[in-house]
Amino acid sequence: MVETVQGREVTIVFEGARCVHSRNCVLSHPEVFVPNVQGAWIYPDAAPAAEVVRIGQNCPSGAIRVLWNTGAAGSDAPPVVNTLRLRENGPLSLEAPILLGGVALDGPRATLCRCGASANKPFCDGSHAAAGFTATGEPAGKDSQPLATRDGVVTVTPLANGPLKLAGNLEIVSGTGRTLNRVSQAFLCRCGHSANKPYCDGSHKAAGFVAE
Repeated sequence: MVETVQGREVTIVFEGARCVHSRNCVLSHPEVFVPNVQGAWIYPDAAPAAEVVRIGQNCPSGAIRVLWNTGAAGSDAPPVVNTLRLRENGPLSLEAPILLGGVALDGPRATLCRCGASANKPFCDGSHAAAGFTATGEPAGKDSQPLATRDGVVTVTPLANGPLKLAGNLEIVSGTGRTLNRVSQAFLCRCGHSANKPYCDGSHKAAGFVAE
């Protein structure tokens, strides 16, 4: 499920199991990611290298990573500010150096399931669309103070049959970029039933939610 294609200046790594089909890649640069073809479809040299790196930076799921052949980080460079964005009727998009279950993820991006229906938990696999999941990307904000440090590792711990526990410096952001909260720890709904999304309110117990 992982394709690696090396160009003159950058190498593209595509992990299909992480892809949520946001289509940023094929819409912004269809000459680099050629849609609906058989065989080769990734062409790192079809656009300026810096533009190709930006494609990786704009991939919310981390399915696309773009690395400089010099050894520089490319799209894997950690963000200055860690963010968790709420996708309208969709997943949680995390951008930060991520430690999941004690293992560091390749790249600083992941989309995390919050509908409860993904077959690839804790990652989103697009099941929210078929499940008819609804959750606003623009909930009311909370009063919070600016974080003393805005970057660093964020640890993601899926609690058995319960929420996602996130620990680390993190700004929770609406789909339009509005800061909703600033936290160093949060328990986020991943069963789809909380009345206080994106936060857990214990509804997973009544819903009989089951997930490792």
